[in-house]
Amino acid sequence: MRDLDFSDEPPRFKGKVITDQLAGSITRVEELAYIIRIEEVMTKTLITISPDAPMSDVVELLREKRISGVPVVENDELAGLISTEDLIKCLINGELNSPVRKYMTTDLVFLNSFDYLTEAMKTFARTGLGRLPVLDENKKLVGIITKGDITYGFLKALEHDYHEEEVRRYRASHLFEDIESDRTSLILRYVINHYDFMHGGAASSNIKKALLRLGAHPQLARRIGIAVYEAEMNLIIHADHGGSIHVEIEPHQISIYAWDDGPGIEDVKEAMKPGYSTATEEIRELGFGAGMGLFNISRCVDEMKLESEIGKGTQLSMKVYLKDDESVGEGYQSEKE
Repeated sequence: MRDLDFSDEPPRFKGKVITDQLAGSITRVEELAYIIRIEEVMTKTLITISPDAPMSDVVELLREKRISGVPVVENDELAGLISTEDLIKCLINGELNSPVRKYMTTDLVFLNSFDYLTEAMKTFARTGLGRLPVLDENKKLVGIITKGDITYGFLKALEHDYHEEEVRRYRASHLFEDIESDRTSLILRYVINHYDFMHGGAASSNIKKALLRLGAHPQLARRIGIAVYEAEMNLIIHADHGGSIHVEIEPHQISIYAWDDGPGIEDVKEAMKPGYSTATEEIRELGFGAGMGLFNISRCVDEMKLESEIGKGTQLSMKVYLKDDESVGEGYQSEKE
C-alpha cells in the first residue's frame, strides 16, 4: 500500500481538476477517510498521569509503555500533554523532581470522537504532531489517536468481509430494469441540522451506499460521496437552521441539490476560491472551515451552480453525467463481476 497523504489538500490532486480519468485514482483508502470515524480507530485504553507527579515518573512511564507521550489528567479533565520533547527539556535542566505541570503542554489541539478520519488527517498535517487527544461530545477525554492508528484502521477496514453488502448491491443494481417510463429516477432526501457534527457525513455515507447497491462504479460513488460530504458540512457549519440535500439518481446522470434558508453568501465568486471561508473561530478550533469545501465539490462534479441571496439562503446544484459503462440501476455491477 502506498504511503498515506496527510496533506491538507484533497488527496493526490494538488490543484488539478478531477476528470473521469483522474477520478479513477481515488483509492479505497482515500474513500475510507470519509467513512471511518475517529472513535473506531483511536486507542481507548488510556494511560494518563497527574500534573502533580514528578517528571521522573514520566521517564518510567514512557519507557515501560514504549510510548512517546501521555495525557495529563486532573479531576477527570484533560489538563495537558507531556511528550518526549518535554522530557528532554526537563533532563537538560536537571529537574526530574519537578512536577509534570511545569513541563506539560497546555495549548492543546484535540479531535472529536465523532469526526471522520479525514479531519484527523488534516489536523495531523496542519500541526505536525504525532499524537492527539480525542474528546467526546461532553469534552471528556475518551482516547488518543496517532497516524499509526489511522493506518491500522484503514488496513482493518480493507480486510473486512463485504459479502453481505455485495448481495444487497446485486439485488438493487437491477432496480430500473423492468420499469417502463419516459423518465425513471430515484430521489433521496436528507435533512441536515445546524452544528450537528455528531451526524456530519451520515447523508454522504448513505448516498454512497445507495449508489453502490444500485450498481454504480466505485469511483463514481466516491466522487459523489466526497461532493455530498463537503456540501453537508457546509450546511452544518454555515446555515443558521441547517438545510436539505436531495439527490436524484437516474440511469445516466446524478443531480445533487443542497439548500438552506440563510444567511446567504455575500460574494459567490469569492466563495468559490480555495481557502475562502467565513467560518467562526469556534468552528476553526474544531478543525473545520478551511475554505476548501466548494472548491473540492467543483473538482468532483461535471456541473456546479451556486446561487445565494443575503438573508434568504443559498442553493447549490451539482450534476454528474454518466458514461454508458457507468449507468446506475441497470445491472452494471453484476455484468462487470
